[in-house]
Amino acid sequence: MTRGLAPPRVLALFGPTASGKTAVAEELARRIPAELVSADSMQLYRGLPILTNQGAGRLVGIWPLDRQGSVAEYGRLAHAEIDAALAAGRTPIVVGGSGLYLRAALSDVEIPPAVDATDRAEWERAYTELGAEHVHGLLRERDARAAAQVHPNDRKRVIRALELHAAGATLVPEVSRLWTDETRHPTVIFGLEVPADVLERRIRARTAEMFERGVVEEAAAAGEVVPEVLGLEAVQTLSRPEAEEAIAVATRRLAAYQRKWLRRIPGIVRIEGDRPAEEVADAILEVARARQ
Repeated sequence: MTRGLAPPRVLALFGPTASGKTAVAEELARRIPAELVSADSMQLYRGLPILTNQGAGRLVGIWPLDRQGSVAEYGRLAHAEIDAALAAGRTPIVVGGSGLYLRAALSDVEIPPAVDATDRAEWERAYTELGAEHVHGLLRERDARAAAQVHPNDRKRVIRALELHAAGATLVPEVSRLWTDETRHPTVIFGLEVPADVLERRIRARTAEMFERGVVEEAAAAGEVVPEVLGLEAVQTLSRPEAEEAIAVATRRLAAYQRKWLRRIPGIVRIEGDRPAEEVADAILEVARARQ
């Protein structure tokens, strides 16, 4: 008989892309009565299961590609899934590489307000027509603290900062609630650590496997989509060697960003991920049971 965690608590699994989170989570679910809940912003969308490396679990492939979802909406859905699993006596295992979505799933954090699509289009047009320095100057006049944290060439964040200011919020609050160690339920967060050279090999192997599995056909069927999915444009417009290299570079950049999140999550338990998923799952359960 499979032995679970008593009382039911929440486990969370975070780490850089290609660190093996999905495989470890599935091994955990084989060992205890569990419910996997995705905290990956791109896996929420259906239509690109190969490119987004979708696995089993809740909140996977729930939105169409033409849907512009929000962190706040995701947080409400994740809370409902976690609460339902606990009520059924199962252990929710929240799995993701999107740090903000992970926090939204685990905590009652203050989520930045949604903005009107028309306002975003106007700022996009201004950035294109007036230039990065001009628009960044507008941000500096309105929200100096945010402007100091965002480079003028970071188009996405400059526009987001201006949107938030117009909505009465800020990209850089004086006190960030994203890093609170308060969670809705007793939670242990595990972070997978994989050496850079191993991660590089895994990234390139996974990218090559995407093409073998038919990612070109998948991307062609997707057309133009609203979410910014890593690698989609490369697959649609470049030759396979060029696309593989572009995806590997972008994925490596994403992994470096995710490592920064990992270092800043309060109380995270770091686990060596450079070993079989079965061993990692056993190590996680050993720590989780010791903390009961």
